[in-house]
Amino acid sequence: MEIIIDVILRAGRSAVELSLFVLLPVMVVMLSLMRLLEARGALDWLVARVTPLLRPAGLTGLGVFAAVQVSFVSFAAPVATLTMMEQRGCSDRHIAATLAMVMAMAQANAAFPLTALGLHYPPLLLFSLLGGLVAAAAAYYVFGRGLSSAEQQLDETLHHPVAANAKGVLDTINRAGAEAFKIAVGAIPMLVLSLVVVTALRAGGVIDGLTRLLAAPMAAMGLDQALILPTLTKYLAGGTAMLGVADEMLRQGQMSVALLNGSAGFLIHPLDIPGVAVLISSGRRVAAVWKPAALGACVGILVRAAGHALIA
Repeated sequence: MEIIIDVILRAGRSAVELSLFVLLPVMVVMLSLMRLLEARGALDWLVARVTPLLRPAGLTGLGVFAAVQVSFVSFAAPVATLTMMEQRGCSDRHIAATLAMVMAMAQANAAFPLTALGLHYPPLLLFSLLGGLVAAAAAYYVFGRGLSSAEQQLDETLHHPVAANAKGVLDTINRAGAEAFKIAVGAIPMLVLSLVVVTALRAGGVIDGLTRLLAAPMAAMGLDQALILPTLTKYLAGGTAMLGVADEMLRQGQMSVALLNGSAGFLIHPLDIPGVAVLISSGRRVAAVWKPAALGACVGILVRAAGHALIA
């Protein structure tokens, strides 16, 4: 019993330190910047000019805004935009393309904290955008070509607070800080549980067994066996849980910064069990197109993984 309590306490300490001393400061700064740009109209300006360039990939103005949200807020931020797309009459094909893009891109809630641990952000963002566009196009033209293209009169106006004076700026920063705190605190339970489970799997010999079982295939593909644990954690428990495991492995020297950067393409994205569950909660029509969206996202993630592997 003492061993179990010790594991829980150590996992809790690591989770709280990661959430409050790494995730929270990064998210406060990035969310404040994001919300200020939004309130000043800078995002409206960007979306208006980028949308015509991305329409061939099956994206609308709201789809472009979803890409900004997943890249600079969190994987859950586009839920509101996907709901808005459904309510405003966007076609099923456009919804599938947007969902595929979001699933394939690097989510900020994992990318920014890992940047503090050695992840190279510029190539991550570049390949994230490329993979997102490929995923959207694959979902729109290939996997979702049988979906309805019918649209109602689409209102793509983005409604958000305006920071026209000092009080408005302060209010925007305070709201962003509260949102960042909610994200950071909300991540603690998943981080604690994932670290406890990972420690238990190690103690039970499951990880060693998997490593021995997959050693030959991974060696044949030129993959490092250290990727087994973060990959398993990521796809079963999500990006936040993977963040906790990667942080622990980096601190203990079980994973190198070079390996983290080389594997970022298939480790940092919302296409996992918790991520898909959250995203398809946006609405009935969003949930109905998850299969073609997920297939499109897989293509985008393959592109990202190949890009990171080439420059690793």
